[in-house]
Amino acid sequence: MPLIDTDAEHDPNKILPIDYDWAREYYTAGVANNWVPAEIPMQDDVSQWNGDALTDAERQLVEWNLGFFSTAESLTANNIVLALYEYVTAPECRQYLLRQAYEEAIHTDTFIYCCDTLGFDPDYLYGMYDRVPSIREKDEFVVDLTQVLDEPGFTIESDEDIRALLRDLVGFYVVMEGVFFYAGFAMMLGLKRQGKMVGIGQQFEYIMRDESLHVGFGVDLIQQLRTEHPGVWTDAFGDEVVDLITTAVELEQIYAREACPDEILGMGPDQFAEYVEHVADRRLGQLDLPEQYGTDNPFPWLSEQVDLNREKNFFETQVTEYQSGGSLDW
Repeated sequence: MPLIDTDAEHDPNKILPIDYDWAREYYTAGVANNWVPAEIPMQDDVSQWNGDALTDAERQLVEWNLGFFSTAESLTANNIVLALYEYVTAPECRQYLLRQAYEEAIHTDTFIYCCDTLGFDPDYLYGMYDRVPSIREKDEFVVDLTQVLDEPGFTIESDEDIRALLRDLVGFYVVMEGVFFYAGFAMMLGLKRQGKMVGIGQQFEYIMRDESLHVGFGVDLIQQLRTEHPGVWTDAFGDEVVDLITTAVELEQIYAREACPDEILGMGPDQFAEYVEHVADRRLGQLDLPEQYGTDNPFPWLSEQVDLNREKNFFETQVTEYQSGGSLDW
């Protein structure tokens, strides 16, 4: 069965025999990573948040990241359920999309848990999308890439239709989950590294582990479409994808500089901007596109063993590397 069914001759309900073993492996790895936020104690986080352990800059950093991720995870889940699932008809790929949708629900639950535990006003936390332009602009940039798929009567028949699907995949897997999430990951894990808001930091570690699989699956989905439809990924479309990613870097750098305008925790806005470039180059390489920045990772402690290598080298590792259940051991 092809990845997408343009002639409706295949039955998406017949998962056996499996045509895409890589999709099945992502599903297996996702199941092995199962976790829920309520497993993670947050008593110390509450004490720090209600006391004077955090500076004003650190408090803003926490609030902005919770505010961004709380809406971004919902946008990603809606895209899976309302757009991708309809058009990606290979059943083993759909099985992973369902698994990812469940994980997005877990991530959404994480921010409910954090909001309730720390005593946030929900309208304040979830209203950052409306109040903070740099958060809104990131979300709207990704959503704009999916507008064609949302049009009534859209079907995948032509090369341009397949390119519309590829834009969606690039937008949500590469840009949203692969670029826009990573400055926030660095900020929250940097805070945890200093013994601050450790419960939230551990939840962000779990989310990052999930997102590493999501990015890897999305990239492999894109590459499979390129293989099955070799005329679709033209040089011009490749240039368009580069432009999308470099624009995403600019938006993420604006967000990072506003979320953390001054140096804290030994990290500053310039370093976060460099880290976004480093991550973007990695994404471009995964798509066989030329790197644009040549920027080294400014956070050696946030090394490839933590985040980036698992997306690139997924099939060179044993699935058991991911089987951490309710604990993390990198």
